[in-house]
Amino acid sequence: MADRSPVLRIITSAARESLQPLGLAQRGRSRLWIDDHGWWLGVVEFTPPRTAGSGLQIGAMWLWHDVDHLAFHVDAARTSPDLFRTEDQFTPLALELARRAAAEVTVLREKFPALPDVARHLTSRPVRRGFLWDSFDSGIAAALVGQADTARDHFERVLREDALAPWMVEAQERARELHTIAADHDAVTAWVTRAVDSCRSKLGLEPVPLAIG
Repeated sequence: MADRSPVLRIITSAARESLQPLGLAQRGRSRLWIDDHGWWLGVVEFTPPRTAGSGLQIGAMWLWHDVDHLAFHVDAARTSPDLFRTEDQFTPLALELARRAAAEVTVLREKFPALPDVARHLTSRPVRRGFLWDSFDSGIAAALVGQADTARDHFERVLREDALAPWMVEAQERARELHTIAADHDAVTAWVTRAVDSCRSKLGLEPVPLAIG
């Protein structure tokens, strides 16, 4: 197996060249970079293959999920991995991956410049049975922009899913609570603000004033 040690150094150097000027921050010494928008993150991961090298995954994470790990709730781009053989061979590949990442981050920013754009995107997606989080996210976004009936419809879809695991039970409990307050914009905003603040704390992100709703 090729030595993994040069790979992260090369990827980090390439990412600093393309992503730092856009304001993204590296997560420690990892392959993860984040684009912080307060209540949501753009997430860039230079995904490791089984052998040394890197692929790329980019997406959006909604911090109202209140979890302690980064996640991709909306996928923006994904590439198959380029394998590391030598530093000379891999360096231009890493630079190209980083440039692709920067371009996709820009696309994601343009796609989700404000909450109404997020709500429009999420609620316009085809409904997919079994994709509980699609309906959960759509319900929250709709409630935040004052579309109470649409929000209730999406929360009801969450509640109709078969709860086959503890995390699904918990998601349905949250959806039931949000369904009850969907028409109360201030209550929904307060619920989401608490969840986002908690998630930011769990992720080790600095607290920021949140403009939600």
